[in-house]
Amino acid sequence: MASKAERGGMMAGTIFMVLGVILGAMGAHALEKSLTPAALDSFETAVRYQIYHGLALLILARYKSFNKTILYLFIGGVILFSGSIYLLTTDELMSVSLSALGPVTPIGGMLLIIGWIVLFINILREKSANRG
Repeated sequence: MASKAERGGMMAGTIFMVLGVILGAMGAHALEKSLTPAALDSFETAVRYQIYHGLALLILARYKSFNKTILYLFIGGVILFSGSIYLLTTDELMSVSLSALGPVTPIGGMLLIIGWIVLFINILREKSANRG
């Protein structure tokens, strides 16, 4: 029986993957003519990071070192990092200025980095516990 963290990781990973494919296709086709090359590049970066972390959640959810802390850091990180980039790159299309979201992007990136550090620490602890 899957733990709550496992189930949550699998569900979040799947949702991130589905939305990543949809947003990636949207960026490649619908937004290609509407965004500047720099904005399109940023949009693609957001999709890439969302896909990477969706895959990571799907894979890591089955491992002992994975826990709710990592799950929440990855979910929050993807939402803040990729989500803010999606909004910042398409704000002109919506005729609204979302420049205040600029500081949110690095916070999301930091949450993703912390999630990977927590995973690394968990792996070290797990290895130490298996020795002793």
